[in-house]
Amino acid sequence: MLKRLFDLAVVIAAAPLWVPLAALVALLVRVKLGAPLFFRQHRPGRGAVIFELIKFRTMREARDAGGRLLPDAERLTEFGRWLRSTSLDELPELINVLRGDMSLVGPRPLLVQYLDRYSPRQARRHEVRPGLTGLAQVMGRNALTWDEKLEWDVRYVETRGFWLDAKILLLTFRLVLGRGGVNAHGEATMPEFNPAGSRPDTRS
Repeated sequence: MLKRLFDLAVVIAAAPLWVPLAALVALLVRVKLGAPLFFRQHRPGRGAVIFELIKFRTMREARDAGGRLLPDAERLTEFGRWLRSTSLDELPELINVLRGDMSLVGPRPLLVQYLDRYSPRQARRHEVRPGLTGLAQVMGRNALTWDEKLEWDVRYVETRGFWLDAKILLLTFRLVLGRGGVNAHGEATMPEFNPAGSRPDTRS
């Protein structure tokens, strides 16, 4: 309950800063990428309950002759890369925080199809609300391997508390300013989590 009240207090108090900024980013997305402004996708939250994640769109809807989306590297524009490097594409997720789908700090919400791929330990990441940022993000973000990232998520679940959240938020500001670990090595985004192998993760 205290964590939820903290999330609401921070998001509402910071509204004079993030609402105008989000409006400006929305205008830029409209000019650079056109409509729609938002990327919406179902993601599992606390207890693996599905919710709709909202982000600013960063990719073109370019498709091949067969109607299939082109690879991320071909659809991600320089503007989209900039949005991701600054994390401005994630501003609409503050709406998810206000709704109670997410928290400011917690494991990042991943794809629904990953649910049956986790080990029992990795599945513990769903014992808490997903977050805008988390322990895995400040420990390496997308530069981590999947095993490393999911292990940091579980460690957060096991050690979570107010002071850890405060530390993660402070480290996140430093990470965003440094724009580090946005992409996995050699990838436009993070490869898909697949214990049997990796394929590019298609998302806008």
